[in-house]
Amino acid sequence: MNKALPLMIQGTSSDAGKSAIATAFCRIFAQDGYKTAPFKSQNMALNSYVTLDGKEIGRAQGVQAEAAGIVATVDMNPILIKPSRESESQIVVRGEPYGNMKATAYRSDFYHEGLRIIGESYERLAASYERIVIEGAGSPAEVNLNDRELVNMRVARLTGAPVILVADIERGGVFASLVGTLQLLEPEDRERVIGVIINRFRGDLSLLKPGLDWFEQYTGKPVLGVVPFLPDLWIDAEDSLILQRYQGQQEAQRELDIAVIRYPRISNFTDVDPFRVEPDCRVRFVTKAEELGAPDLIVLPGSKNTIEDLDFLRQSGLATRIETIWRAGRCQLIGICGGYQMLGSEIRDPHGVESPQQMSKGLALIPMVTTMEQKKRTVLSKGTARFAGQSLELEGYEIHMGQSIYTDSQSPFLVMEDRFDGYCDESGTLIGTYFHGIFHNDSFRTLLLNQLRAKKGLAPIEDRPSFVALREQGYDLLAETVRKHVRLDLIEKKMRQFQQEGSGRKR
Repeated sequence: MNKALPLMIQGTSSDAGKSAIATAFCRIFAQDGYKTAPFKSQNMALNSYVTLDGKEIGRAQGVQAEAAGIVATVDMNPILIKPSRESESQIVVRGEPYGNMKATAYRSDFYHEGLRIIGESYERLAASYERIVIEGAGSPAEVNLNDRELVNMRVARLTGAPVILVADIERGGVFASLVGTLQLLEPEDRERVIGVIINRFRGDLSLLKPGLDWFEQYTGKPVLGVVPFLPDLWIDAEDSLILQRYQGQQEAQRELDIAVIRYPRISNFTDVDPFRVEPDCRVRFVTKAEELGAPDLIVLPGSKNTIEDLDFLRQSGLATRIETIWRAGRCQLIGICGGYQMLGSEIRDPHGVESPQQMSKGLALIPMVTTMEQKKRTVLSKGTARFAGQSLELEGYEIHMGQSIYTDSQSPFLVMEDRFDGYCDESGTLIGTYFHGIFHNDSFRTLLLNQLRAKKGLAPIEDRPSFVALREQGYDLLAETVRKHVRLDLIEKKMRQFQQEGSGRKR
């Protein structure tokens, strides 16, 4: 019998806070001395994470591994779905591209293979760890999909895990969503739910108490805890749904205005998270030309479909507006991965890797042509950047299908052991790179922001926060909050009970 003791976190909806609660349990179990691993059988996300061996998994599981104090592996997220076009996604299996599939084909043709892959990955984890925190996806009450789902109750049965159901009270209708979800579950699945957690609560708990009492009496399920809203939790998100909350967090005026272009297929948008902890930065996600204004820095982030997102820039008028502002010398412009490719003169996709459109003209600000290739490059990288008269050692990670070649003299942003990366013009106001995570490098971020400050006649800020340190503090704060507000003793008891009774449960 596997030695691992599993616990599964499911939600009443997407963005209910499953990832954060799972991250908290990873940290809590690790703090309590258990060798702990995260697991999400199937993840749909455009924010991904590169493992040490150069494989790609969902960003949430990479973050949860960090919270547990372990190195992330592909078994922690054996299937990653990366939407690329309408009803079509790239399927990544154990960290490597498996192929592009339509949703119907994935459901009809891949199900049994997916179940086998999931089972093998879980068994390997269960043989090596003492605790496994399993995260579900969306809702387990999607009755139209449940006969062939690969991520919720089927995984709970496969692993013998008890389930905690999480609901977001900010959305409203929290009791309706919890009760409705429970009632739509099959009886044996409803039995697996050991209780519920209400997430992101603000206000006076005494006002919620009558509802909690009613819920427990009506459903027979305990409320395991009410977790308060935590506003400044600097933990990477994986789902673009979180961008709605990003928008509302920095409306106050700051000295530096940073505009991030939000195209339809934006990926790895957490690249800009470090700016959000800076005392002088306001970060805005922009979708229309009239919203752009006059920012100090424009960031073109990653994209899962560079050509079609480039078309969006043109159709929205953002392409012309961005070029006009930059050429007037009014802003710094940085493109990352897909955003870097857009800055070139041409993008070619002869194999239809991302799009049926085989060629598109770029913004032509960098003399380079990018060709999409069938093999993806996923790697942790290091290099030396030459920027603002200084030499900086930077770390990052690469996730891209394209190869970019200069058509004029080289002006690389990063010098690496075996090659160059990116582009930086003589003025340092135009940068392109395949390195995700460059703003997480405190030295580069400090130099960049102080250069922007100097341009506005502002004094530099040298004592800036370390984003890596803040993220570690975030894991601890999350764990401390859940310890305080959740009945861990009851959860522990139920986990052990499920393990003892596991042989008699339906799988």
